[in-house]
Amino acid sequence: MTPNSRWRLAVVTLLIALVVPAAGVARDASDPKDLAVILDSTTFLAAHPDMRWRKLGIDAHKAGRDPQAREYFQRAALYADKLSQAAYAEMLWKGEGGGQDRPLAYAWMDLAAERGSNALLVRREYYWSQLDEADRKRAQDVGQAVYARYGDKVAKPRQEREMRMASRNVTGSRIGATGTGKICTGIDSGAFSNSGPDRGSIAGGACGRPISADIYYAPRLWEPVQYWAWQGQVLEGSMH
Repeated sequence: MTPNSRWRLAVVTLLIALVVPAAGVARDASDPKDLAVILDSTTFLAAHPDMRWRKLGIDAHKAGRDPQAREYFQRAALYADKLSQAAYAEMLWKGEGGGQDRPLAYAWMDLAAERGSNALLVRREYYWSQLDEADRKRAQDVGQAVYARYGDKVAKPRQEREMRMASRNVTGSRIGATGTGKICTGIDSGAFSNSGPDRGSIAGGACGRPISADIYYAPRLWEPVQYWAWQGQVLEGSMH
């Protein structure tokens, strides 16, 4: 299997993992099905823009809407989502959904590998090996602006603010609580608008399976240190 084939397989595995509960999180919930409901609910995704935009990007890519997928992955990247940053790099590298720009793709893959993921570091080095000296110089130049806007130093606080604001409201949300210590998740994660100026916002969705608040607000899903550790586990686990 060629390096490119191995990477494509890894990306497919990764994208599947994005919407499947990681084993390391399951112990936070008494019923793994609860976790699946949480991660695919409008309520949770509204408070986790990294995962919301990533999901919309995956859906757009599967549907062949590559320009839109690019936009969604870039939006997820604003919230420190390394998987979306890598996906955006791949689209730039291949010219999917827009112009091909390999020096810029390298800068984005370098960003995606910022936390030291072995798989992403390998992909970054493959990119570098394919660039000539002029392209390498440009990659270093454009990378400064990429890091200034999307690096962990500025992107993680954006994500943490969103989670902090939502987790403060433990008795409910815009979609609502049941009034019995349970969270009304909203069952239709497809209720996020896919077009117009409001795309990515909640367009509807009924109250789905109620989830106990202590399960819904498990620290691993909301507390920054544990959340980032979990994201790293999902990334590394999916690449093996």
